[in-house]
Amino acid sequence: MSEIRYVRGDATAPHGKGVKLIAHVCNDLGGWGKGFVLALSRRWPEPEAAYRRWHRERAGNGFALGATQCVQVGPYLWVANMVGQRGMRTGSKGVPVRYEAIDAALAAVGDKALELGASVHMPRIGCGLAGGKWSRIEPLIAARLTARGIGVTVYDHEG
Repeated sequence: MSEIRYVRGDATAPHGKGVKLIAHVCNDLGGWGKGFVLALSRRWPEPEAAYRRWHRERAGNGFALGATQCVQVGPYLWVANMVGQRGMRTGSKGVPVRYEAIDAALAAVGDKALELGASVHMPRIGCGLAGGKWSRIEPLIAARLTARGIGVTVYDHEG
């Protein structure tokens, strides 16, 4: 079992050699406009366009909490859009993060990483605008990725 590696830096510019899969959390409303997704969109248009199309055509394509969509953005680079938050605001039902959905999405990311022979790179998913706690997310990453031998790097953004 490998350990989660923590580094300071930008998750949209992942470190290391080989195939890389950048994982991040999206909402279930089709909204893409705040947080880490803005950094993704500054680098590549494909993840946002694919996510919006996936949401728009959701009636028949599996778009739901816990679903994952992998989008290739370079010869050795993929982005995993993981639907892991219900809505976008904290309200009467609590924060938007849904840990069960992130767990299911991470399992799919693990399958894709093994298929590609990829390492997984991410910010502290589910802990920004989604309102989650890293103490709940980290064990999910360990169970779904590192326990399967998948290298994981978590980026804490500088600045």
